This record gives sequence, C-alpha cells and structure tokens, in this order.
Amino acid sequence: MAARSALLHSHPEADISLLKVDVGDMNSVLEAAKEIKKRYSRLDYIYLNAGIMPNPQLNLKVFVKGLFSRKVVRMFATGEGLLTQEDHVNANGLQKVFATNVFGHFILIKELEPLLCCPSMTSQLIWTSSSNAHKSAFSLDDYQHSQGIESYSSSKYASDLLSLALNRQFNRRGLYSSVTCPGLVMTNLTYGILPSFFWTLIMPIMFLIRFFTNSFTLTPYNGAEALVWLYKQNPESLDPRAKYHSCTSGLGNNYVNPKKMDLREDTAEAFYKQLLELEHKLRQKVGVAEEAIK
Repeated sequence: MAARSALLHSHPEADISLLKVDVGDMNSVLEAAKEIKKRYSRLDYIYLNAGIMPNPQLNLKVFVKGLFSRKVVRMFATGEGLLTQEDHVNANGLQKVFATNVFGHFILIKELEPLLCCPSMTSQLIWTSSSNAHKSAFSLDDYQHSQGIESYSSSKYASDLLSLALNRQFNRRGLYSSVTCPGLVMTNLTYGILPSFFWTLIMPIMFLIRFFTNSFTLTPYNGAEALVWLYKQNPESLDPRAKYHSCTSGLGNNYVNPKKMDLREDTAEAFYKQLLELEHKLRQKVGVAEEAIK
C-alpha cells in the first residue's frame, strides 16, 4: 500500500491495482492467477522479483580467510560460500526457498501463458537473480537443495537455468525472458545478515571498494538500473544467455553490464522437464484436496 501511495503521488493519473499472493504457496499462486485472468486480457511484462533468504548465517571461516586474501573484493561481490541458510519444508511439501524463489514463479508463468503468448505482440519476463547464483550450489539430483546449506545460491542459479529454458520454449510464441542482477544493495534482507553495528563500521569500506568493483550499487535506486534499462529494450534483441548487471562506478555513475551466464542448455532443458513433472504431481494433489473439500 505504501508503494502504491507513493506512485500515485508522483503519477496521479496512473491506474495501479494490487493483488496479494504468496509465491511460496501453490494454492495462493493459482488463486492469484485466476484473478489476474479475470482482470486482464493480456500482459506485457511480469517482474519476477519475490525471493527469500531464511535464517542467513555468515560462514566465519570463509569470511576470515577471504578477508586476508587477494580475493576479498570477489568475496564481497559474489558472496560465494559466504552465506548459509536453514531451509524448511512448506505446506506443499517443497523446500521453502525453492518454492518461493523458483517454483511459484514457474507456476504463475504457466497459469498466465494465455495472457503472455498473444498473437502479434511480444511480452517479457524479467527475473531478479544474484551474483550469488553459483553453479557449484546447484544439482539436478537435488534441485530443491534439501541436502545443502546454500539454498539461496542454488535457487538463483535455478532461476537462471529456468529463464534460459523458457526462452527456448516460448520465444517462437512471442514470450522472452531476461535475468538481472541488482548488485550488492543494502535492503532489509541484507541488513538482516549481520548485526547493525557491523554495517555501520564497514559501510565506509564498501564505498571505497566500489572503486575496485562495479557491483556495489548499495542503494535500491542504483540497483534498479538494469531493470529499468531492460524495460526500454526490444526483447527480441536481448541475449538469453546474458545476465544484465546493475553497476555503479566509484564516482557513483550507474550503467548496465551484460555478462554471459555459466549455463548449459541441456541442463536447463532437463531442469525444465523436472519442473513440469513436479507441477503435474502437485496439481494432482491440489485436485484431490479440492475434491475432498467438496
């Protein structure tokens, strides 16, 4: 509601409607999609931004080792091996991070396919990924990451794979998918990783590090650079294998830097098939539950 009020204040003629949905709950996603299909006959864009990182913990061993090495900038820029999470199973029997960051979006896209794939028009999906999306954290044998401790990293790599697979599946029908990385942005999620006094101490250092790496965007305004840029592009001209990074120079100038993602097309296709199988199983469960209620 606060965001809606702020937008209407700056754009009083805008038509802004709200719809509450928990993308980590399949039933909520299905209900939301049903309502969207009632309200609209087509969709031009979907921004797939929802994500969680529950109970983040700092790996002190990795942090201290990296702090006194030549890889200190990369450590802060990518967070590789730096953060661990405690994941849980949700009401649908799925790992909560996977369900929220990946599968809920997948179901939403599938449900809204008729509104996204319309004749003589193009539509665009834009995912918020992360520099923390690492191939080493993801496995096709455990794509929900139930056996690991880097569920966030795994889920973001999974969304990168899914974006690539969606392009292969839907480009011919006018639907295009792109991936952005906002860089290191200081939000409530970021501040929750470490005690507040730590951030107070380290912030001057982070501004200094920005002269050596462009990924320290730090503010939500700077982090949105790639997102805004993508909305202005022709979707057909974008590289499906690129992640579009929001960047901020040491002097505070914003720009977009596309980088090739470390993805295999066969892995993306295999992952897409696994999601389809999981979707089929859960839809059967939902159908059985609905029949039982009747």
